[in-house]
Amino acid sequence: MEYITEQAELALIWGPFRHPFRLRANDVIRVDGRLAVVIRVTECAAVVLINGQTRQFTTRFDKHVRFRTPPVVVRISANSETEILNRKTRQHQKRKRRII
Repeated sequence: MEYITEQAELALIWGPFRHPFRLRANDVIRVDGRLAVVIRVTECAAVVLINGQTRQFTTRFDKHVRFRTPPVVVRISANSETEILNRKTRQHQKRKRRII
């Protein structure tokens, strides 16, 4: 019985790394050329907040006006093949040994 509890504790440590390429909350991705932030991820979908477009125009009185539309909430697959911009990959670097 003690062996099973030790394995259960070990499973809790390795649990989040079961799907390393799956989207996670707070990931920044690119969707249709615009930046988006993953808000929440479930087994079947990921809720993504996409930045609104910036619109520019000139009024009749030659004044330049620029405003941004509100962000859009979209649901996509949690396993979708999108480029994750902020996740750092683990790089194994060789350490140089000093000879003393």
